[in-house]
Amino acid sequence: MNRLTHSQKTRVCFPPLTLMQMTNPLCTGTMASGEEDRTVEEKETNNKKRTKGAIATAWLTFYNIAMTAGWLVLAVAMVRYYLQKGTHKGLYKNIARTLTFFQTFALLEKYRDFRCCFWCFKGIVRTSVIVIGVQVCSRIFMVWFITNSIRQIQNEESVILFVVVWTITEITRHSFYTFNLLNHLPYFIKWARYNMFIVMYPLGLIGELLTIHAALPYVRRSGMYSLRLPNKYNVSFDYYYFLIIVMLSYIPLFPQLYFHMLRQRRRVLHGEIVVEKDE
Repeated sequence: MNRLTHSQKTRVCFPPLTLMQMTNPLCTGTMASGEEDRTVEEKETNNKKRTKGAIATAWLTFYNIAMTAGWLVLAVAMVRYYLQKGTHKGLYKNIARTLTFFQTFALLEKYRDFRCCFWCFKGIVRTSVIVIGVQVCSRIFMVWFITNSIRQIQNEESVILFVVVWTITEITRHSFYTFNLLNHLPYFIKWARYNMFIVMYPLGLIGELLTIHAALPYVRRSGMYSLRLPNKYNVSFDYYYFLIIVMLSYIPLFPQLYFHMLRQRRRVLHGEIVVEKDE
C-alpha cells in the first residue's frame, strides 16, 4: 500500500508535459513571450505593407497628375497652333518633343521592376498587362520609328488623326486614374473613360495604319533600318517588310484590346461580373 501510494504521489508530482506547460510559470511566460513576439512581427509587417501602399499610392497619384497635365499641354499647343496657322501642316513638328517625352514616359506603366508604379501587379488600378504592353509599345514605335524618323510623312492627315485620338484618350485615362486614387471620381470622367474608347480606338487604329502605309514608299526607297547581305554579321533585315508585318499584327491584337475594354465597360458601368483569364 505504501509503494502504491508513493507511486500515485510520484504521478501527481510529475504531470504530463502539456499540463506542465499550462501550470509552470516559466513555461507560461515563455509562451506568452512567443505570442507577443509574433504579434510584434505581425504589426511590423502590416506597418511595412501600409507604408509601401502609401508610397505606391503617392507615386501613382503624382505620375497620373503629371501625365494628365502633360497631355493637356499638348492639347492646348495643338489648338493654339491650328488657330494661329489655320492648317495642320507643321503641327507635328511643333509638338514632336512634347509628344515624344510624355509618350515615352508611359514606359513606367510597363516596367515590371517598378512595382510601386506598376498597378497591374499591385491591384491599385485593375487592368491587363498585355493590353498596356501592346498599347504603350505600339505608340512608342509609332513616335520613334515612324513619325520622328520619316519627316516626309509628318504632314499627313493620318498623323494628326492618331495624335488627336491619343491626346483625348490619355487625358481621359490619366484623369480617371488620378481621381480614382484620390477616392473622388466624378461620374462624367468614369463615363468618358468607358464610352469614348468605342469611337476613339478605331479612329486611332485607322490613323496609325494609314501613317505606316504612307511611310512604306519612303522606307523602300531609302532602305532605312535595313540590313543587307553580305555583312559581317551574316544577317539580313528588311524594315519595309517588317512594317508590313506590324500592320498585319493589328488584326489579332486590336480585337483583344477592344473587347477587353468592352468587358471592363460592362463591369464598371453596368455592374456585370466579368471573369477574365490571367494574362
